[in-house]
Amino acid sequence: MDRILITGAAGFIGSHLCDRFVNKGFHVTGMDNLITGDMRNIEHLLPLENFEFQHHDVTEFVHVPGKLDYILHFASPASPIDYLKIPIQTLKVSSLGIHNLLGLAKDKKARILIASTSEVYGDPLVHPQSEEYYGNVNTISPRGVYDEAKRFQESMTMAYHRFHGVETRIARIFNTYGPRMRLNDGRVIPAFIGQALRGEDLTVFGDGSQTRSFCYIDDQVEGIYRLLLSDYTGPVNIGNPEEISIKEFAEEVIKLTGTGQKIVYRPLPQDDPMQRQPDISRAKKVLGWEPQVSRSEGMQKTYAYFKNLPPGELNKKEHKDFSSHIKR
Repeated sequence: MDRILITGAAGFIGSHLCDRFVNKGFHVTGMDNLITGDMRNIEHLLPLENFEFQHHDVTEFVHVPGKLDYILHFASPASPIDYLKIPIQTLKVSSLGIHNLLGLAKDKKARILIASTSEVYGDPLVHPQSEEYYGNVNTISPRGVYDEAKRFQESMTMAYHRFHGVETRIARIFNTYGPRMRLNDGRVIPAFIGQALRGEDLTVFGDGSQTRSFCYIDDQVEGIYRLLLSDYTGPVNIGNPEEISIKEFAEEVIKLTGTGQKIVYRPLPQDDPMQRQPDISRAKKVLGWEPQVSRSEGMQKTYAYFKNLPPGELNKKEHKDFSSHIKR
């Protein structure tokens, strides 16, 4: 049985990756410090023999006993609310954290895939964004703690690949959505759906002309899975190239929820990217991958998930005690 370590295991994408690899017959060690993750995302996996959880911060020394075949590094705050609130931790998890995990991969002779992001492109001057584009990032802006952390993470990963011969993979993840997102994390889709369900007007920053491209979680996981098992070592965009303006998307959400809210406009945050659309030519060529789930279908599933959350969930999450399952 192949063994895989998934950091950020209790997060949105990380928990879905745990599901995929458990279902594929891997022995999965999930690791998370729970600073933004939620144990409820992996509660259903805890009784399984081929899943274990370690409550650990990857910026500290990482030890996994026995053999290890693969590592997925998905530990990082990923929403503006999180990384603006905990900027130092955001920088550390993609510097100290990746250093620890690359060292572990070297020691175990394991293949490691890192979760990079479309934010390495910054506010792009090239559209759509291909992997050859170097980006347009303000290193000292509030968003720089996330953007530059991910750019450094890529550099460190390639250094270990070239100097130590570590098998590495880099997934540049574009906006992803689906069940298990947090309603209060500040990202576009949960923010809009949460406002609609609470009967609030939908908040659009700027004039709403900025664009995003949304990839459903099942497609994202499939792309990551294929990349990990591929022979390709360069960065690969994993995202949905179907582009839409934020204003148009807000109108879609209002129509989907049938709530009839208005759109209200607020000032655009500093360095908020005006365009975001992946060029996925490389993913098509080297992975045979492209998204299969339409935005209409994905949004219906996502809305159903949020709509069926327990009462009170829209404003505050409850926390269960999972201490008996946690290895420290």
